[in-house]
Amino acid sequence: MPLEGDIAQRKTTFKQIGTRPIRPDGVDKVTGRARFGADASAPGMLIGKVLRSPHAHARIRKINTAKAEALAGVKAVVTRDDFKDRNDALRDVLVNCMARDKALYDGHAVAAVAATTAAIADKALKLIVVDYEVLPHVTDVDEAMKPGAPILDKTMFTNNVEPKPTKPSNVASRCEFALGDIKAGFAKADVVVERSFKTEATHQGYIEPHACLANLGPDGQGEIWVCTQGHYMIRNTCADLLGLDISKLRVTASEIGGGFGGKTTVFIEPVALALSRKSGRPVKMVMTRNEVFRATGPTSSTSMRIKVGTTRDGRITAAEADLRYQGGAFPGSPVELGAMTAFACYDLENVKAVGYDVITNRPKQAAYRAPGAPMAAFAVESVIDELAKKIRMDPVDFRLKNAAKQGTKSAYGPTFGPIGLIQTLEAIKAHPNYRAPLGPNQGRGLASGFWFNFAGQTCTTLNVNLDGTVALAVGTPDIGGSRASMCLMAAEELGIGYEQVRTIVADTSSLGYNDVTDGSRVTFASGLATIMAAREVIKKMCARAAKTWGISADAVTWEDGQAKPAGSNAGNFKPMSFKEIAAASHSTGGPLAGHHEINADGAGVSFATHLCDVEVDPETGYTRVLRYTIAQDAGKAIHPSYVEGQFQGGAAQGIGWALNEEYIYGKDGRLQNAGFLDYRIPVASDCPMIDTIIVEVANPKHPYGVRGVGETSIVPPMGAIANAVSAAIGVRMLELPMSPPRIVHALDSRLKKAAD
Repeated sequence: MPLEGDIAQRKTTFKQIGTRPIRPDGVDKVTGRARFGADASAPGMLIGKVLRSPHAHARIRKINTAKAEALAGVKAVVTRDDFKDRNDALRDVLVNCMARDKALYDGHAVAAVAATTAAIADKALKLIVVDYEVLPHVTDVDEAMKPGAPILDKTMFTNNVEPKPTKPSNVASRCEFALGDIKAGFAKADVVVERSFKTEATHQGYIEPHACLANLGPDGQGEIWVCTQGHYMIRNTCADLLGLDISKLRVTASEIGGGFGGKTTVFIEPVALALSRKSGRPVKMVMTRNEVFRATGPTSSTSMRIKVGTTRDGRITAAEADLRYQGGAFPGSPVELGAMTAFACYDLENVKAVGYDVITNRPKQAAYRAPGAPMAAFAVESVIDELAKKIRMDPVDFRLKNAAKQGTKSAYGPTFGPIGLIQTLEAIKAHPNYRAPLGPNQGRGLASGFWFNFAGQTCTTLNVNLDGTVALAVGTPDIGGSRASMCLMAAEELGIGYEQVRTIVADTSSLGYNDVTDGSRVTFASGLATIMAAREVIKKMCARAAKTWGISADAVTWEDGQAKPAGSNAGNFKPMSFKEIAAASHSTGGPLAGHHEINADGAGVSFATHLCDVEVDPETGYTRVLRYTIAQDAGKAIHPSYVEGQFQGGAAQGIGWALNEEYIYGKDGRLQNAGFLDYRIPVASDCPMIDTIIVEVANPKHPYGVRGVGETSIVPPMGAIANAVSAAIGVRMLELPMSPPRIVHALDSRLKKAAD
């Protein structure tokens, strides 16, 4: 994607960028006017409900829907028979939406109904009779890898293993990333720490459940209104699954009440479309909270072994990771991303990370902010902390001595350009919280983290109105304030006020394809497309001004929102403002618009360092977070308030992940805490004031130096908190979450060991 010439026009001084205006969608959201997924409605609308398996693993011998179909008010019932089987990349998506020969987890969809009321739909579900043959199940990643484990898919043979396996297993694939000579590296080490860790699955915890309204006519034309992070993905996937032409399916993204990666896939949308096609009426589906937990993707649970060696003067000589991630009942856990990110914060000559993608009888894993990286960082940063203590070196200094920097070759391949990890470490060390006194039962922890940041396919259109205002259409749903950032970048480039730009998220029929809002890509990629579209408008405006003055377009420059004659014509004409050119557009050539489509790259990697102080009650195991400090490289903060909000949001979710949140399965393989009453996410009283430090090391691949910030912030928290808790209680914590029972058990084990 050749943009070098345009990127060379990099701005270093700004008028709009870096300011903190109010968000354009703020009033609608605080007044209740904003329309979320469940707010959509249509005349004649039916209510769709799903029947879900009560078993973790069971063969579906027969489904009898006759009584449900005969119930007054029921207009359609769909089962596996209403979806054509397939053996391509979308097969797992289809099977996850509607079970076929087997139910693979507690909550797996086996049938769905559409009725005139929710009460009738609920009654109809009870009338559906499913004949199950209950099968042995497995929900733990280590147990799933054992030779005698129940096999979920007898056609699965582990990929990337030599020799090729002859027996099926629950291990879908193996990956490996390495540099140097691990054996020689450990031979040079004076101190080696090797530890094993486990983390439980956690849910993204978005407040708005999945919801959609689907309307599919007999002519094959349809519409979906849905809360999603990627409505183009919804369109393409649903059209493919139901055999529709993509052009005949229009998808509109609603406002989104949280996603964090969990709304980057499909769950109910194809089912709603199938019900609509069968009934001939619009069908609305809204998941209950129980369904969200049991049937939509949490992140993986993991089992990890980390080994790191160092010299006594603090130079890491070798590092090794063995990572096992379960991705639910289908291949696709983020273990490869975990292996790639595990040691990315360090400049290492000898490093090896091996990952295993494992399937279990759990719901299909979905992305959760920097998928795969937080778990690996927890394990690695715990070992790094222990090594620093063993050689009696300050934990910041130990990391600084080994920190990745410009020119570092990563184990996963690329050589880093300008990066800000060292600056984040120095910022934390200089912060007052690093020197704050600690009391009894209190501990301090530190951790660093890394995320790649994505870019990808993006398309924007910028339309200039006659009154000098601008309508900007983007195709990336706003999940963290991106509309404000787009307005700021358009205003900065055009030289007009922020309030003169309005950004909308266009539907799939209004713009070219846009990738999903994920991977911290939107501010970079949509921002880049917005800047280029604005530059196209500026070029056209200069040409319009030149036409008005009767001079060459090359003799016109753009400065501070005005077209100005240059060179020998400089004193002959009065500059024309953005508004004046817009007002005269009907007589100078017609509408003014800029458009840009791009398959962007160069998003720029991101690093962060977190500092955490905790206090642990040794009697109850309750942990209170006292202070929390974040330093992260944002490249350039477009809207600093939103950047800080992303930092703080990642830390808050990390606090929950570290201390409380976990999926708890019973011996029957059923989820025991499928609701916010028993699955405890942090509330305001669980979080301290979170201090933020924005580091800005410009990304050379963006005109303003932008790097994504939304995901890196969740990578270090579990490591920082685990190191703080371990310091407070004098026991190395190896399992997440560090809930009160686990901490009490660790303390009791220490006392018992001391007594022995």
